[in-house]
Amino acid sequence: MIQRFRVPLGFLIAALVLYLAQPTSFSLLLGLPIAIAGAVLRGLAAGVIRKDAVLTTSGPYAWTRNPLYLGSFLLGVGFGVMSGSWIAAAVIVLPSFFIYPHVIRREEEHLARLFPGAFAEYCSRVPRFIPTLRKSSFSFSYRQYISNREYNTTIGLVLAVLILILKSR
Repeated sequence: MIQRFRVPLGFLIAALVLYLAQPTSFSLLLGLPIAIAGAVLRGLAAGVIRKDAVLTTSGPYAWTRNPLYLGSFLLGVGFGVMSGSWIAAAVIVLPSFFIYPHVIRREEEHLARLFPGAFAEYCSRVPRFIPTLRKSSFSFSYRQYISNREYNTTIGLVLAVLILILKSR
């Protein structure tokens, strides 16, 4: 059930955060690098993952089994900081602690069914969420990035930052 409502809930939370935001130049400068790091991580992950076709274990997937969710979390933290409001930051970050564990567990059950032996071995060496940075070669595919529609994250990031900049004046 959470799976179905997480995207619409995300839009509702984003609208509420933008409404509650009281950004300053300082909060924007502090939070923007965090949000950009999240978007970059998501972009790198989207450029290598072919959902349900193969078990992706290279690139960001060698650091954490869930780079897309970690990237989203960093985006949320970045926007929370940029908002300049503790209430807005709580509104965007706190749901992550309830939604992500459930969604991650469901997705891991799905991957364990699709790739039984390979996924168990992958889980034994790569952490679920908190990354361990290690060298990993991978080939990023811009075509895969587009196919996964990750450009929406970049568009959303730019639009939200512009709104926050306008609100800070």
